[in-house]
Amino acid sequence: MRSPGRPPVARREHRQRFWRAIADGLSSEDAGVVAGVSPAVGTRWFRESGGMPSVTQKPLSGRYLSLTEREDIALLRAQDRGVREIARRMGRAPSTISRELRRNAATHSGYLDYRATTAQWHADRRARRPKVAKLAANEALRRYVQHRLSGKVTTTDGQVVAGPETRWIGRRHGRRQDRRWAKSWSPEQIANRLWIDFPDDESMRISHEAIYQALYVQGRGALRRELCACLRTGRALRVPRARTQGRGKRFVTPEVMISERPPEAEDRAVPGHWEGDLILGLSSSAIGTLVERTTRFTVLLHLPRMPEHGQPRIKNGPALAGHGAEAVRDAIASAITTLPEQLRRSLTWDQGAEMAQHAQLRIDTGLAIYFCDPHSPWQLLSFL
Repeated sequence: MRSPGRPPVARREHRQRFWRAIADGLSSEDAGVVAGVSPAVGTRWFRESGGMPSVTQKPLSGRYLSLTEREDIALLRAQDRGVREIARRMGRAPSTISRELRRNAATHSGYLDYRATTAQWHADRRARRPKVAKLAANEALRRYVQHRLSGKVTTTDGQVVAGPETRWIGRRHGRRQDRRWAKSWSPEQIANRLWIDFPDDESMRISHEAIYQALYVQGRGALRRELCACLRTGRALRVPRARTQGRGKRFVTPEVMISERPPEAEDRAVPGHWEGDLILGLSSSAIGTLVERTTRFTVLLHLPRMPEHGQPRIKNGPALAGHGAEAVRDAIASAITTLPEQLRRSLTWDQGAEMAQHAQLRIDTGLAIYFCDPHSPWQLLSFL
C-alpha cells in the first residue's frame, strides 16, 4: 500500500493513453513511452493490474472539475480573485469553487495553498469506491470456483466429480492429460455450470470475467494466484487480444508473402518454382522436403542432429536437434545449388521458425523466398 501522502507517478489521462496503446497491441514498455512515462513504469502498471485495464476509457462527467479547470482556479486564486468571481468566470456555482478550495488544498506547508496537481490527486483518491469482490465476500461461491479451477471437485459423500472433457485445439502435440489444466474447469464452464447446480440461488452467480479479475488483479485477494496454472493458457498475466493477433514471425515481411509470388508459379507452366516443408519425427528428428511444382520432383534434405545433442543447450545457441534455422539454410543451399539456374526460381515455405535465415539463403542461392499466410500451410498445394 502506498502512503496517502505520496502522489502517483502519472494521472488518469496517462493511464488511459497507456491502456489504449496496450489495446492496440503495443508492449508494456512502448505503451509507457506513448503514455508519457518511463518503460519501467509501464511494465509495473501492466503487472500490477494483471494485464487488465485499471481505468475506464469513458470521459469524466461534466459535473466534476477537470485538471484544466483546476489549473484555471489556481491561476485565478494566485491573482487574489474571490470565490464568486472565479465561479462567474468558469461558469460554476460559488459553492463548488468554495468546496474545491477547502477540500483539495495542499496542507503540507501548514497553509491552505491551492495547487492544481495536488488538488487533482486529492480528488482522484477521494473518488475511489473500493468494492469488495464477490468471491471475497461469498465463501460458498469462492470454494465452488476454487475447487473447479483446480480440477478437484467432490460430492457430499466424498466422491470425485470428473470435470468436462478438454477438446484438442490443433496444437502440434495435442493436450497432455497429465497437465493440471487438462482436468480443470475453465472460468466460462464454471460460470455456466452455476445456473445448473444452483437454479434458485441468486447469490451463486458470477461471470467468467470476474473470475479472471480475481486471478489476475493484485489486491483482490479472492482466489489463490497459483490457480492461474490451472487455466487453459497457464498465463500469470492477461494478454491483450490485439497483442496476440499481431503476433507473428518477425522475419516475415509483406514483401515475401505468397501473394507476391509471380503468376507463373500458380499455373505450374514454368518449372523451377519449389515448395518446402519440415517433417518432424520421434525424439526431435526431422527431414526437409523440396517439391518442384511443375514436375513434382522431390528432394529430401538430410538434417542430422548436432554432436552436442543431448547436452545442456547454450543460451541463444543453435538448435542441437539439427533442424534449426542455420541447419535448414545450409541444407537447402547445398541441395538447390546443384540444380541449373533456370530450375531455381522461387521457394515457398510456411512460417516456421526454421526459415528465419531466409534472407541469407536468398543471397547464397539467388532463390526468391516466399511464405504462406499465417496459419495457412494448406497454401502449399504440392503437399496436398
